[in-house]
Amino acid sequence: MLGWGVERLRADMNRLLALLFHQGVLDEQFLQLQQLQDESSPNFVSEVVTIYFRESEKLLRILRELLMDKELLDYKKLGIHVNHFTGSSSSIGAKRVRSVCVAFLAASEQENRAGCLRALEVLEHEYCYLKNKLHELFQIEQQRVMASGVRYPMHHR
Repeated sequence: MLGWGVERLRADMNRLLALLFHQGVLDEQFLQLQQLQDESSPNFVSEVVTIYFRESEKLLRILRELLMDKELLDYKKLGIHVNHFTGSSSSIGAKRVRSVCVAFLAASEQENRAGCLRALEVLEHEYCYLKNKLHELFQIEQQRVMASGVRYPMHHR
């Protein structure tokens, strides 16, 4: 009976991934990241994505702070941080987040404060959606691994 639960969880993972690709949330880069995961690094994708989330939270905080400074809005600095966000989003396959970053960058290059504020709002929304869905995916994956009875060596930090 053990196999049924594992197959159901695998199907749930595949359905969620298919939805995220269909919605344009993820692209092929995410699949390439998954291909780098194996028995020697069973948590590779979730570790990379966790680092992405940590960095993204910092970047969102910095972008918010920069945009709140009405007198001295440094568009060059804003652009540098948006570029960083664009690159890290590309590296994990966060397609919709990356697309918003591209629009954000265009608004910062035009020194369009209202456009930057709108882009930040959309960016925060897309980022939260991505984060929630990837957390859901990793939870299902964790359940699948536990249900299959596979035991990976513990990583000591």
